[in-house]
Amino acid sequence: MSVSGYLAYFFGGYIGLTLALYAMSLAIPRAAFVARVLASYMSLLAVALFGVFASIVLTLAGHQGISQWATARAFSIVMRFATGVTFEVDDPKNVLGTMRPAVFIGNHQTELDVLMLGHMFPKYCSVTAKRSLKNVPFLGWFMALSGSIFIDRKNSRDAREAMQGAASEIRAKRQSVYIFPEGTRSYTKDPVLLPFKKGAFHLAVQAGVPIVPVVVANYSHVLYIKDFVFNSGKIPIKVLDPIPTKGLTAADVDELTRSTRDLMLKELVALSEKAQGRPMAMPADPQAPAKATASGVDVTSAR
Repeated sequence: MSVSGYLAYFFGGYIGLTLALYAMSLAIPRAAFVARVLASYMSLLAVALFGVFASIVLTLAGHQGISQWATARAFSIVMRFATGVTFEVDDPKNVLGTMRPAVFIGNHQTELDVLMLGHMFPKYCSVTAKRSLKNVPFLGWFMALSGSIFIDRKNSRDAREAMQGAASEIRAKRQSVYIFPEGTRSYTKDPVLLPFKKGAFHLAVQAGVPIVPVVVANYSHVLYIKDFVFNSGKIPIKVLDPIPTKGLTAADVDELTRSTRDLMLKELVALSEKAQGRPMAMPADPQAPAKATASGVDVTSAR
């Protein structure tokens, strides 16, 4: 049998198993968790492959800056049908459509944040990512071709140089970046923000561009891996007002980081209460939240 024949059998079986698990979920709720996980990985693979070709075409056409936006939107559409999960963006001042360049920052909960980016990712924006992702088939190829900024977290000198290069690129190309300042996923059931790394704030100050906080409600009612919960549902996103950085220096970064985190934490609690329909308390010690575990794809910032 040819390679194409084996691939056809594999993908046919994969899709058949996923559909069977969805059917079984009517009687066995946890089957829905496995079905949506399988559907998500297949969707991610398909859209990453699409992104590789889209990035090549858009780069040749002189529009590399919208490669990640185009691929993100494609992923949001595919996942809507594959899993029934969507994110609803509240951006009353159209910051996503008008603020360029900027450093966008957001809270990081689970692997589902990739889908969150699919719904809100602005044009002419790229992510930062661990250098180890660069060689991952399809996803890494797409990220490299679409202009992602790769940071070697094991080498602080390289990370600083990457940030300096990113600041120059932001100014020269009017290219925004999206960073998760927590640096890893929190995997919490209640609204929590891990301590922020300062890379995003140093980058914004160096480039002289605004910081735009983007807050996503805690969505443990939709995805909570520890309890094998993966449901369909709508998750709210709130785009906050831009925070200017012009005139600030490295000496201001500590206060900028603290005040921005405090602002986002308050909005996170309020947005999560609205999403889950239950009261939620502000974390007693916001500077020492629950321990986080990193795994899988991690779009992140440098210290």
